[in-house]
Amino acid sequence: MSILFECEYQGLRYAGLDLPVAGERQTLYRVTEGRLRELFLAGGGPQAVRDALAATAETVEVDAEDPELRFLPPLLPTGSNNALVTGFMGTHRSKFPAPPAPDEPFHAPNWLIKGFGSWLKTQGEPLTVPASSVALLEEPEVALVFVNDDEGVPHYAGYTFANDLNDIGLHQQNPWGWTPYAKLCDTSMTPWLFLGEPPATVTGRIVIERAGATAWKGDFACGGDAIFQRVPDMVDNLFSYPAMRRPGLVNYLLLGSDKASWHDGFRIADGDRVTFHLESHGVVLSNEIAYAPAVERAASAGFAAFAPASAAG
Repeated sequence: MSILFECEYQGLRYAGLDLPVAGERQTLYRVTEGRLRELFLAGGGPQAVRDALAATAETVEVDAEDPELRFLPPLLPTGSNNALVTGFMGTHRSKFPAPPAPDEPFHAPNWLIKGFGSWLKTQGEPLTVPASSVALLEEPEVALVFVNDDEGVPHYAGYTFANDLNDIGLHQQNPWGWTPYAKLCDTSMTPWLFLGEPPATVTGRIVIERAGATAWKGDFACGGDAIFQRVPDMVDNLFSYPAMRRPGLVNYLLLGSDKASWHDGFRIADGDRVTFHLESHGVVLSNEIAYAPAVERAASAGFAAFAPASAAG
């Protein structure tokens, strides 16, 4: 599998070829923000992108575990924040009574906006959730990465993996109204951009640790073969909306998740560590859950400044 990644090192942006290996030196290629996007839009396919990077004159050699090395979500525009994270819901076959017939008409799944690209966390960073969360659910998902050209035409760059953490307990209380609130939990994403078609099958294990010990574990599967709808139809339908085709926009599309720890009766707590071992692809995504302290009457305190003098008493 061909892989690219971007990172920051000593205040500068670099790109790398292939997965870093612990204990080995890694060659990084100096890039400016948007350089990889330009290479993908230039055409020529994944190999042309890799060849262009390999020809970069300015390089550094670093240890893969250097503390100054900070990996970034794939193609993230850190300057302009012109990136959007969205996701599909109810896509996996395990949530439907029967697989679709080959000639079954396409029915678009539910869809939601998760947030801006700058909201993404990556490997090792804490995932912050409201302290008022009812019941959290980790969701291992395939994330497709698209970059729009200057005319707004989306170009597929590759795929990576994400944890679409959400408050399923809140969602269950009001599935038709509170799901957007339930999704306002941090999302993590691996920095590795796999240069190829969306995967048919992704397999691995979820391990949730509490106080350093395994509290829950289970297997998972995702990818095209696990999804009820046809992925090209899902993508084509979404990009039929002009808002998704804004020039220069980077789109991260989360394809949905199967059942996980919540469905098994487990409840994630503050301080738990959730780790996805994506064994089919040789990568790991691990994050600690952090409950955010409540903000006392933040909005109403601001409104008080605009209250009429008589109302202030």
